[in-house]
Amino acid sequence: MPIRAFDTFALIGLSLILLVAFYYQLVLGEFPCPLCLLQRVGFVVAGVAAILNLTHGPKPAHYGLMLLAAVVAGSASLRQISLHVIPDTGAYGSALWGFHFYTWAFIGYGALVTYAGAMLIIGRFDDAPPPMSGAARLACWIFTAIIGANVLSALAECGLGPCPDNPTGWLWSK
Repeated sequence: MPIRAFDTFALIGLSLILLVAFYYQLVLGEFPCPLCLLQRVGFVVAGVAAILNLTHGPKPAHYGLMLLAAVVAGSASLRQISLHVIPDTGAYGSALWGFHFYTWAFIGYGALVTYAGAMLIIGRFDDAPPPMSGAARLACWIFTAIIGANVLSALAECGLGPCPDNPTGWLWSK
């Protein structure tokens, strides 16, 4: 399987992660906290690295960007886990299959580190990449739309100032 197919699947996976978080926000009314937004940004940056691979060809620098995003945002998710691991401190948001989203994010960032590392080892980095497939092009457009929706959502929740520590609604509804 060509490396670009792996990047297309990775981008689809990142899109699904952001869509699930967005579903919980819009449909179930679970607004993301500042640490949650940082974790979303990490997935966005990793997705941008995958888009760079798809549009400009796989490059070690793109996987390096993915690794950095996973480590930095993974640290944010680990920080959030540490805030809620102590008994009787509560948790933030509901759980999905027994884990809260910040735990799932940490698992996802571990998978991203593994993926980017493996691609750096097995990847062939040619100067002339083959043309993008229709599936890769569609995945790029969908991911870009998800980024736009998340940016608008964050602006509607926080405005241009700092986000509330425990958000309960949209900025205009307060």
